[in-house]
Amino acid sequence: MSLKPLEHDRKYGELDQVIRAYLGQPADDDPEKRSAALDAYLRHTWRTRPWAIAIAEHQLREYAGNPPGRLRLRLGEFYPVPDVGLPDSATQAWLEQLADHLKHSVETGEAPPPATPQTHWEWHARFPELGQLLGGWFSQDMPDEFESHDAALQDYLDTTDSGLIAQLTGELHELLALPLNESDYVLAVAELGMEVDPPYAPRVWLTEVAGWLG
Repeated sequence: MSLKPLEHDRKYGELDQVIRAYLGQPADDDPEKRSAALDAYLRHTWRTRPWAIAIAEHQLREYAGNPPGRLRLRLGEFYPVPDVGLPDSATQAWLEQLADHLKHSVETGEAPPPATPQTHWEWHARFPELGQLLGGWFSQDMPDEFESHDAALQDYLDTTDSGLIAQLTGELHELLALPLNESDYVLAVAELGMEVDPPYAPRVWLTEVAGWLG
């Protein structure tokens, strides 16, 4: 029997957030140094949900201490750790190492300083609704679905809850407040899922959209 959502979240929900932060990133932590992926997780989570770090530490340690057998994984009764580029024999020790880093961060209050997002996971964790807009309405299919960028944006506004539009507005202003140059904005919209070129320079276009929203 596969894991039910409530059971998954209770046992592995925050562990899953940590592991997802590593997708596309090297799992190159060592006992003295955190990876860029773990720094991204800590930077964002200290800022938004600091209490969750202790939960992640507990779930990582519990999983490392009770690794599943192949049968339980095949039956879907256990969380399968996604491939992060490590051999199976090294995964258990790596999870313990992550737990040690999280424990140290909680106990000392030491956390990465505020910074522009450094990983794909961090971009989406910090700007989720902007990622929804850019990835959902400005994918490579946009030219076939809408006459223009303005038409795509209007469709988003017409079909999206006002609370989410307010969240998008805040995220746009937060992004525009970051110390980014134009090439950084090109990277930002690509990381957030935009697959077509904006009508003009990304910063100028994002500023126009923010002004449109209020």
